[in-house]
Amino acid sequence: MRFVFPLVVFLTVLMGACSKPPQISGTLDLSDGSEWNSKIYLLQPEKWSDVGQSFVGRVLDSAVVDKDGHFSFSGLPTLENPTLLVLTVQKRGVAYANLLTNEDPRTDNYFPLVWKTGERQKIKADIHRLQASLSMESPSGANAEILRLRDLRLRAYNEYMESSSGVGDADEALLDREKKKLHYQSELMEFANGTEELLAALLAIRWVSPEGDYERVAEFLYTQAQEWGALYPEHPWVQELVLKADKDNLPLLQGDLMPQLEFPMRNGETLLLGDVLKGNKLVLLDVWASWCAPCRIENRNVLLPLWEKYRPDHFQILAYGLESNEKAWVNAMERDGADRWLHASHLLGDQNPLMDALRLRTIPANFLLDTEGRVLAKNLHGEELIQFVESYMAGPTRE
Repeated sequence: MRFVFPLVVFLTVLMGACSKPPQISGTLDLSDGSEWNSKIYLLQPEKWSDVGQSFVGRVLDSAVVDKDGHFSFSGLPTLENPTLLVLTVQKRGVAYANLLTNEDPRTDNYFPLVWKTGERQKIKADIHRLQASLSMESPSGANAEILRLRDLRLRAYNEYMESSSGVGDADEALLDREKKKLHYQSELMEFANGTEELLAALLAIRWVSPEGDYERVAEFLYTQAQEWGALYPEHPWVQELVLKADKDNLPLLQGDLMPQLEFPMRNGETLLLGDVLKGNKLVLLDVWASWCAPCRIENRNVLLPLWEKYRPDHFQILAYGLESNEKAWVNAMERDGADRWLHASHLLGDQNPLMDALRLRTIPANFLLDTEGRVLAKNLHGEELIQFVESYMAGPTRE
């Protein structure tokens, strides 16, 4: 006896046997989602420096978001190790799947997650606030840490924006803005210092400075590279971090010895750093410029009072100017009352031997040096600088 097996049933069984269950799936809230296209993309940053950057993540897959907000990815490649991937959505008219907005974590259009072959991940998010709103069902340990990092970053960013609301955009407010930014970054740095999840830490380090500028937090970057390099020396992203944090690529670090520099002085003589250190308990090497408004304010309001109070106790200031115009340089120091301490400059502007030797790119910058030329502290300004000098000068003289 022959049986006729209906074709539709045969196809249904075949498709059920061959189709893969969704590996990453979820639901997006599409309330007023008319400005967004109907796809969600899955990217793979191939380098650590690619994390959070536009146009560099490799597009692994895309999924249609249906009218109810549902989507699923089923054909992910087999990955040997847990890997940081990125979910992202794009607005209508955007021609690129890998355009990431990294300007405001409250509205950024991407979310990094750790995925391991064989896992199933289910998420929910608001399409307008993908990073800020995303939640996971039963996240892995690594993803739980990324969610914790996201929440911490959101809170710190909100505090940063609130504290910065009364700070103007003028050059005079630069140091205040930098201080508030550093406080925001410190929240992310504390996370990186405390987590045991490698990929979450690497993400935190990138979020500390999405533009990749670690000049003002060089000690943090160096410490992270040393710690993770010892634990995961073969991981390619860790190797990239270690290279980025090589001391030859960073400004002089706290605890380092200042190199034996030569300073072309205002009076035409050349002075060795060792000559400045000799006989002084504390030396402030201050890198400034006549055209730098925050530097000028610091001269008058901070350095001059410190000089007058502690010079008799062997406190010295050596100021190096990023100058090309000698007359403007001298006029600035005289107007600020700063001509009382030592001044040097190559009169070569920004491109000069001192900035190269110390691997600096931004000012104001400073280094507080003990009698050996060891960096005790750096880039302290305003009240923090006053408190450090007062405390150090009040202590016993270091032999």
